[in-house]
Amino acid sequence: MSEVAFTFASPVSPSGLESDDSCEVSFKDALVFDSKQVSHGSATQENGVKTLPAEMISRNNFSVWSILKKCIGMELSKIAMPVVFNEPLSFLQRMSEYMEHTHLIHQACSLSDSMDRMQVVAAFAVSAVASQWERTGKPFNPLLGETYELTREEEGYRLISEQVSHHPPISAFHAQSLKQEFEFHGSIYPKLKFWGKSVEAEPKGTMTLELLKHKEAYTWTNPMCCVHNIILGKLWIEQYGTVEIVNHSTGDKCVLNFKPCGMFGKELHKVEGHIQDKSKKKRRVIYGKWTECMYSVDPKVYDTYKKSDKKSGSDSKKLKQPPSDVLFIRMCADEMPEVQETVTVIPGSALLWRITPRPPHSAQMYNFTSFAMTLNELEPGMERLLAPTDCRLRPDIRAMENGDIDSASTEKERLEEKQRAARRERSKDEEEWSTRWFHLGTNPHTGAEDWLYTGGYFDRNYTDCPNIY
Repeated sequence: MSEVAFTFASPVSPSGLESDDSCEVSFKDALVFDSKQVSHGSATQENGVKTLPAEMISRNNFSVWSILKKCIGMELSKIAMPVVFNEPLSFLQRMSEYMEHTHLIHQACSLSDSMDRMQVVAAFAVSAVASQWERTGKPFNPLLGETYELTREEEGYRLISEQVSHHPPISAFHAQSLKQEFEFHGSIYPKLKFWGKSVEAEPKGTMTLELLKHKEAYTWTNPMCCVHNIILGKLWIEQYGTVEIVNHSTGDKCVLNFKPCGMFGKELHKVEGHIQDKSKKKRRVIYGKWTECMYSVDPKVYDTYKKSDKKSGSDSKKLKQPPSDVLFIRMCADEMPEVQETVTVIPGSALLWRITPRPPHSAQMYNFTSFAMTLNELEPGMERLLAPTDCRLRPDIRAMENGDIDSASTEKERLEEKQRAARRERSKDEEEWSTRWFHLGTNPHTGAEDWLYTGGYFDRNYTDCPNIY
């Protein structure tokens, strides 16, 4: 049986499953961390490289088939999953990984041409899902009212997120520039289905990026995400679907196609698309892989290159068909095709973004990026600054980060039962849950219902915060 887990952060994508009668919904503080080990089991440094206090727990002795075999074709909800399939982060922390490539937003803010800004925003939208590659551990379900804040002064932003709904599970976030250059916000409500050999996630929710200096607002939704080989074989992740980024100020639009891998994997991880102006004239072509890099090129240059490439016969070469026994294995398990090639750079292209290499020990650390390694750090003195609902304070996540799977499971069950008891009390008193930092309103750019930041979190007045831990 494969090592099974569920995750789609995507940002962001959605995530996996949890036991508290619900479907799973799949930013460093202002303090600076030094090379010494921080308290409560947070990340440490070895030879200048961040590590977690304990390596990933083996999942080889755990089976998920007995849980999922009756759920084929269904939306995954009310499914209890062992904590061993988690990674030591909350989905709120996982969602904050959108901010890993904030330098792209700063770059967009500095550009004077709207087309140049659009192509960098497109690169940011693609880069935001790159951390999902090989992240097959599921984040912990946020508890209702749970929060997470991340302030990165050196990168010029701060973020606050909150679990605003439990049924359905919805996570909302709001990031803002410390110099009033941009605001980035959204909410995620993932819908997940199990198809026998794979789990598919539809990330519902809109991302909104506002470049304040240019008085521009961009919106988009995330691609579909699929984890293959849930039952048999090696887990691998695929993203596919059309992502449409709209500049509501200029009418410009970027249409990106996250390509499904296909039988022989020729399109594995590929992203291709174009930018068009309000008259629908193509202005730039965008291409690359969401696991590697993205480029931009003039449409005429792109068309000429493709025609030349096709004429030379490189596109017409048929892939050698695998032996019948290999095809049989792929039928039984959605075997990940070998990556056919890296991105072929068309002459005249401009590099928009390249992924940051993961640390050498990433595979033993839940395939975390260097950025993800820092998200649960808790330095002495930080606790008094955080809201009591911040997920750095969750004992189940902290226990798992420290490699204590028994304590993690016990604490997770305790927190879930506490949440259920609180829900029963509210029902008994006919009391509705009130969100603390976000409210349900209307997105001013799309006109659709959206969760919007109410404000006030960074005033540090937490007297009305619920006791959820």
